Amino acid sequence: MTKKKSSSIQALFDLCKQTFTPSATHPPSSQAIQKLSSFLDTIGPADVGLGEDSKEDERGHGPFGISSLIRVDRWAQPITYVGVHEGETFTMCIFCFPTSAVIPLHNHPGTTVLSKVLYGSLHVKAYDWVEPARIQKSRETNHSTVRLAKLAVDKVLTAPSTSILYPRSGGNVHCFTAITPCAVLDILAPPYNESVGRRCDYFHDYPRSTFSVEEDENSNDEEYAWLAEIDAPDIYMRSGTYTGPHIET
Repeated sequence: MTKKKSSSIQALFDLCKQTFTPSATHPPSSQAIQKLSSFLDTIGPADVGLGEDSKEDERGHGPFGISSLIRVDRWAQPITYVGVHEGETFTMCIFCFPTSAVIPLHNHPGTTVLSKVLYGSLHVKAYDWVEPARIQKSRETNHSTVRLAKLAVDKVLTAPSTSILYPRSGGNVHCFTAITPCAVLDILAPPYNESVGRRCDYFHDYPRSTFSVEEDENSNDEEYAWLAEIDAPDIYMRSGTYTGPHIET
């Protein structure tokens, strides 16, 4: 009997499982992450159950179980979150954005994140913390302290595009703004876990010139910003149902 060919998303899951093992004493090597990124390059919308109609803003809530007869104003459309796999070592999920939707500046502490833009375009603005940490008390804002960060990414990503951020580099603190309807497949390893200090924090960025600071030689104010932690904002988001090929875990 011929063995059924594995789906692309199953093969991606298997490679993630191989890369992010519970017994590992060290994070995966850069070579292992690059191998995973290269495979992620091959994943397209159809591999996770996204059809052509999911790319249209007029569909409102997208292809995940919401009737196409339900239409809402563009400004009221939510971001759709679809859980593909949630485990102890990694999470796979999809975010479907309507035009102009925003996930504000937030972090992924202690986490490596691989992101594949499946369709559409979104603007990414991302920072890495300046090390050693440079923290100042803030009297000019409502925040008690601000911390200096360096701009790592400020560009539009258009499908098909894969990016990697590491716990301390690549833009671990970032925000997304949808330029067009778009979808992003994320792999987070390890996933959020508040009990061990991996929780999602949100920030507001201020130009470096907002606060007095010693001038560094060969530095550009536009490359830096002061980040202040803020309360979690209300993000208009709903849960969708994964409609791609079944994954054997």
